[in-house]
Amino acid sequence: MLTTYKMADLKPNHFLWRMEGDVAVIKLDRPDRKNPLTFESYIELRDTFRNLAYADDVNAVVIAPNEGNYCSGGDVHDIIGPLVSMDMKDLLKFTRMTGDLVKAMINCSKPIISAVDGISVGAGAIMAMASDMRLATPEAKTAFLFTRVGLAGCDMGACAMLPRIIGQGRAAELLYTGRSMSAEEGYSWGYFNAMSTSEEIESAAVTMAQRITAGPNFAHGITKTQLNQEWNMGLDQAIEAEAQAQAICMQTKDFERAYNAFVAKEKPVFEGA
Repeated sequence: MLTTYKMADLKPNHFLWRMEGDVAVIKLDRPDRKNPLTFESYIELRDTFRNLAYADDVNAVVIAPNEGNYCSGGDVHDIIGPLVSMDMKDLLKFTRMTGDLVKAMINCSKPIISAVDGISVGAGAIMAMASDMRLATPEAKTAFLFTRVGLAGCDMGACAMLPRIIGQGRAAELLYTGRSMSAEEGYSWGYFNAMSTSEEIESAAVTMAQRITAGPNFAHGITKTQLNQEWNMGLDQAIEAEAQAQAICMQTKDFERAYNAFVAKEKPVFEGA
């Protein structure tokens, strides 16, 4: 029998982690430089999201800003500088590793909400994009600025994911120009789900996460899986996949709990299995 795997007491070295009930709150911890990523934080975040797929005590994740900024992307001195002198083998190792962070976020089975304040650019914009939902403050500035440093806009899945969120034409403009998308644009385009103030955005994201985790969490994991896998399915395949997924969920006690609560005219209390 599988043992229970817990992550609530995680003590990462390269970002902040705390629990709000069954919601994990992550913050990058270099606010003096607007919270850039380093080789080490990339790897630790990737491994954390990979492990979250097996965590029994975490049912959702909030990626929050720290001192007014979300993430300024790869650190110019710690990442960009060393990349210039790497050969193709090591460069590909790096770009695959950054892509693995996105894969880990997508496959962690937990809903992820990004609370975006201030700067969210480069790989920071990708992390927000790879989240299931995004909140923003009016001060949020999002830029997929890869072309501004001489690279292609197709980084870490951006060309696959961003058009699905905001549409092909809008995504193409942002990825070709690298310009900043304002919070108002992002909200009107459907990139952001809601707006909040800088003072309240973290609590708003946690509240949203807790509202989700009060539901059937095993079924939420199935929903996340289907949302991502059905990108590559035709309609017939998607309908069949959802039929199988729903049949699995119908075997859970949460489905039975919901029925019994309905009969008793009570609100169901879900337990995630």
